[in-house]
Amino acid sequence: MRIVKAELEFIEEPLKAVFAFKGKYSAKPMWNTVVRLTSDSGVTATGVANEGILWSDPAVYNKFSVSGGSAVMYLLTDYACQLARGFSFDRPDELLRALFPRVMEYGRAVSGLPELRTTFVLGAFVALDTAAWLLYAKEKGLTFDGLIPEAARPYLQTRNTALAAIPLITYTVSMRDMLREVDAGRFFLKIKIGSDPEHDGDPEKMLAWDCARLTDIHNALRDVPCAHAENGHIPYYLDANGRYDSKDRLLRLLDHADRIGMLPRIAILEEPFPERAPIDVSDLPVRLAADESAHSDADVRARIDMGYRAIALKPIAKTMSMTFDMLAVAGKAGVPCFCADLTVCAAQVDINKNFAARIAPLPGLSVGLLESNGHQYYRNWDKMVESLPYAGASWITPERGLYRLDDGFYAHSGGIFETNPMYEGVF
Repeated sequence: MRIVKAELEFIEEPLKAVFAFKGKYSAKPMWNTVVRLTSDSGVTATGVANEGILWSDPAVYNKFSVSGGSAVMYLLTDYACQLARGFSFDRPDELLRALFPRVMEYGRAVSGLPELRTTFVLGAFVALDTAAWLLYAKEKGLTFDGLIPEAARPYLQTRNTALAAIPLITYTVSMRDMLREVDAGRFFLKIKIGSDPEHDGDPEKMLAWDCARLTDIHNALRDVPCAHAENGHIPYYLDANGRYDSKDRLLRLLDHADRIGMLPRIAILEEPFPERAPIDVSDLPVRLAADESAHSDADVRARIDMGYRAIALKPIAKTMSMTFDMLAVAGKAGVPCFCADLTVCAAQVDINKNFAARIAPLPGLSVGLLESNGHQYYRNWDKMVESLPYAGASWITPERGLYRLDDGFYAHSGGIFETNPMYEGVF
């Protein structure tokens, strides 16, 4: 099949709360890019992406204004769309493989950063790559199951009937707001650590702040039961986003967690160290997960060799194409995976949900996992949900902390192939 038209627009989505992680704070609107592809047979498909600039490359975030960084990624998406016009492929992942080197070269020139991170460029491809997969499915009459490449298929065989909806507890989320999430039934909490409390980059102040934060959270939740965890307690998912500079400093945090009785309940500790720090983590007393340091299937292999025992998958941030490849490598090594969020729009949640629905639960849990925090931050979240093709379906809105996946979800692939007027309307 051949792409004859690739259209691009973006929507600024206002936030209702300050978004804080990696020691930074922002209340600026997020850019959601929208790509619509048309094939030579006249079929169209639309992909959406959220631009996570700070997450994908802090160097871009620090060099440009917030809007400037978003504009850089947008230019990369625009260039990728230019290259996609007239491109023919047999499988959608051929598009990413063929165009990525040229877009990376362009991105280095536009940003002025010779070491532009792979994940930043993958982020620029998400809307285009998603649209290519959806276009291919429409042309071939496939459901999501029909899209799965052979190498990844053995690791997407589970049929979860429920997924835990993971909320995001950033530096600015109060204990009251956190308990409100728990009262609503959410039980697998993603807790951001690595704050810069006085904005001076002092790692000792960061550690002290993190220790106090963990104490407050554990004091609030230590006696809350959880029916979905083998140990009967609320599990903690800590995300450092590369803020810890050494194993010694991280061990001091974990020693504190042990003293307050929190350590056995830490299900995942994600990305503690800077990406380029070659630190073996196999001797640490918690399950470490790789996220933004795992740009590709090759990076997944490298992280597993370093002792990482979980991989955070982000088809909504690293493309569906790369996610299938990463899942195949992790699955072959027996390393569990789960789907993490990037504060994406509701339509992208359902892309993520199709992966999460088919991935086996993490050890110690009875249900699958799906991080989704858009409801906490997007001012127009309810409008996004209302625009979904199956807005009233059981799998759309969590009930007591769980997305309920019925036969309709699998039959309709969560509605990802249906037209969404919110995004078609921008063209």
